[in-house]
Amino acid sequence: MKYIIAPIATALFLLSGCDNAQTSAPQQPTPEVGVVTLQSQPVPVVSQLTGRTTASLSAEVRPQVGGIIQKRLFTEGDMVKAGQALYQIDPSSYRAAWNEAAAALKQAQALVVSDCQKAQRYASLVRDNGVSRQDADDAASTCAQDKASVESKKAALESARINLNWTTVTAPIAGRIGISSVTPGALVSADQDTALATIRGLDTMYVDLTRSSVDLLRLRKQSLASNSDTLSVTLTLEDGSTYPEKGRLALTEVAVDESTGSVTLRAIFPNPQHVLLPGMFVRARIDEGIMNDAILAPAAGDHPRCQRRRHGAGGRCPQQS
Repeated sequence: MKYIIAPIATALFLLSGCDNAQTSAPQQPTPEVGVVTLQSQPVPVVSQLTGRTTASLSAEVRPQVGGIIQKRLFTEGDMVKAGQALYQIDPSSYRAAWNEAAAALKQAQALVVSDCQKAQRYASLVRDNGVSRQDADDAASTCAQDKASVESKKAALESARINLNWTTVTAPIAGRIGISSVTPGALVSADQDTALATIRGLDTMYVDLTRSSVDLLRLRKQSLASNSDTLSVTLTLEDGSTYPEKGRLALTEVAVDESTGSVTLRAIFPNPQHVLLPGMFVRARIDEGIMNDAILAPAAGDHPRCQRRRHGAGGRCPQQS
């Protein structure tokens, strides 16, 4: 009998140990889940684009007559006014041409006086048969030709005057003039390829930006793409500083560049201190507008007051304001 009880006692002891081991094992907590209530709200849409600056006014200084440069009448890098004299081309041959044209005009005017008086006399004599009708007609024709010659000589004199004036090369626009490509003594011509200098207006600057046509279509679907001059633009310069003046979006190119698939946008900026120079690389921030009924999911940690509850307890985080 004692041999039967011993195995039973041993089995009961082992079962009791297993039950105690199961009771002492720690239970896993129920996972906590945060619940966020999303709400639609208006959100500003901002684009970051890159581009380069360009002068709002730019004009090349070119000679309109040929000759030897006698003088350069400006300092490179200075501000010049529209119409200011910049170069003096040797005017001697053009002055001689003007004098010749003036003399030819006087000669033609003298012929008018002589021939037209003769035509008047013949017109009165033909009534009394003092001269033939043919002679009277010839005299009247000569008078008319002389008057036409006078008009032609006047035009030639005006052309000579224009050429003489063009020997003084003037500034076509106001702005800052760059480096001169010629010095006194250089021979220039009216059809030369190289400009004498370039003048750029720097008080107002353009910034030409590029945007992909895909982005443009996306903004138009959101009713945000616009040429309105109310769109504000902020510039970041190459050194990382922010340009102090605000600009505005002026226009969007009407065609897509086939090689790049992008369109060009042009912004206008005041440049009173001439900080912006043509050719600068800049980054632009464009306030495109407001997207209504946008849904934003908060990033982790955005709501520290969010109460974590056990799954199924219906916990919610505060709504975004």
